[in-house]
Amino acid sequence: MNSLWAVVPAAGSGRRLGGDIPKQYREIAGAPLLEHTLRALLGSADVRGVVVALDPSDRRADAIASLSDVRVQTVPGGAERAHSVLAGLEHLALQAGDDDWVLVHDAARPCLSLDSLSALIAEARSLNEGVILASPVADTLKQVNEDGAVTATIDRSTLWRAQTPQLFPLNSLKDALARCLEALQAVTDEAMAMEWAGEPVHVLEGPTSNIKVTVEADLAFADLMLRTGRE
Repeated sequence: MNSLWAVVPAAGSGRRLGGDIPKQYREIAGAPLLEHTLRALLGSADVRGVVVALDPSDRRADAIASLSDVRVQTVPGGAERAHSVLAGLEHLALQAGDDDWVLVHDAARPCLSLDSLSALIAEARSLNEGVILASPVADTLKQVNEDGAVTATIDRSTLWRAQTPQLFPLNSLKDALARCLEALQAVTDEAMAMEWAGEPVHVLEGPTSNIKVTVEADLAFADLMLRTGRE
């Protein structure tokens, strides 16, 4: 691993959360959610630069202070998350080296700790293969039919919930994601593209506090976590 970069897809509308503005601009703990996310990445001395994919028609990004950091660049986002990530990767490929790596982090995961980020980077350097933060599934899982009736209980012992950041060699991820988008209708995370391409992906257990803000209750939880950590 030579230089390490980051891509943050932030062009979405956050339809599941609702509200008048996209969730990445909702304020928690005294700042927009996206601002907290960028601070978490820029707080690592290992991260050389960050590319943020934005909706070019949305001027709310003008209020994000960290977008003025010299290490931050922006690109127009795409129709879906994967297209925004690919736009960021293609932008980085024009300036990055062949041995550079990239981590992709959800704009809506503002509670990433420096310890977790540093552990992910160290693990990828040790293995020299892709690594993602993830958490083991704790709940009992049920398989149901179209009528809502339970048909089976699923063994959860090998199941993990993917988080971000997800860290891979930049060029390998760019090529895998581009080819995967051509072949599949939906690509839900970077690990899926790398798996599809036959590339190795490892998990590193991340904290349950590293949540993705999806519903209103998540906003309240993230606000509490950030205020508690700051205090």
